[in-house]
Amino acid sequence: MANKKAARQRVEELRKQQKQQERRRTAVIWGSVVAALLVIAGVVTFSIVRDVQGRPKLDAVKSYKVSQGHVTTPVKYEVAPPAGGEHDPVWLNCGTYTEPVRNENAVHSMEHGAVWVTYRSDLPKGDVDKLTAAMPDTYAVLSPVKDLKAPVVASAWGKQLQLTGAADPRLDAFIKEYRQGPGTPEPGAACTGGTDGTTAGTPMDAPQ
Repeated sequence: MANKKAARQRVEELRKQQKQQERRRTAVIWGSVVAALLVIAGVVTFSIVRDVQGRPKLDAVKSYKVSQGHVTTPVKYEVAPPAGGEHDPVWLNCGTYTEPVRNENAVHSMEHGAVWVTYRSDLPKGDVDKLTAAMPDTYAVLSPVKDLKAPVVASAWGKQLQLTGAADPRLDAFIKEYRQGPGTPEPGAACTGGTDGTTAGTPMDAPQ
């Protein structure tokens, strides 16, 4: 009997030791998982913070309260190039232009969500090529302007930013922020089927 009792006690002790070992293994595993998750969370947080800190700041963007409406007469705008306002019934086809475009048509394109990037007429060809490459496939207009106040100016409806040149990293940030941005009066309206400066276009808003 004594031997059987001792054997049972030994078995129970072994079971207790096994359970303790299992609990320790489980604790180690969960500890490793938690540590790994904390490392991943730290890396992700660091990446996000670094990305946000590395983004070009748009605090120099000027905001304008602009009117809206169609007119068939020339418009005297508050700023040059304009950042919105009354405009021609026909919008300017979005795209790249090598000659100055009519303000009243370009403003209509901005009403539809286009970003209008203008540059000085004497900007070097290499810089113009760089600007051309930076333009999105649609809802963007690029054109020269004589006697522009800055080498490059980016405009959207009610927003404008003077840039130091074609390499200014704020250009891409401006386009991402304001093309079809929250202040667009008619987002998604047509950016083609209007005028390219030589054709009359369609004097009404129509689906793209």
